[in-house]
Amino acid sequence: MSHAVGTFEVQMTPVAAEADSPAGAPGRMRLSKTFHGDLEGEGAGEMLGLLTSGFGAYVAMERVSGILNGRRGAFALVHRGVMEAGSQDLLITIVPGSGEGDLAGIAGVFHLKIEGGVHRYDLEYKLP
Repeated sequence: MSHAVGTFEVQMTPVAAEADSPAGAPGRMRLSKTFHGDLEGEGAGEMLGLLTSGFGAYVAMERVSGILNGRRGAFALVHRGVMEAGSQDLLITIVPGSGEGDLAGIAGVFHLKIEGGVHRYDLEYKLP
């Protein structure tokens, strides 16, 4: 497996709920990211989540495009996160078959860590 490490900035923009959405329905956010380090590029996606008093969950889909360790292309990520009492269980994986350009056939896992407000990633991946 290869690794790509670096940081990213993320902007989350709320999407207005439909007028007939029931109370307590999941909220939607648009994601916009800029990656730095071994992955230089942009991410765009959408998140659906619930959060109540420190507990919650989210799912998201994201398309990443840019240059990964010298290879230009794109791929999709699928996110699953559960938060409970200050801890979180995250799983972010590359969607099989989503690689394009020099990243066709990519597979792997995106590890995320937030330290001091800085978003850090370690993308563990393999290419054919």
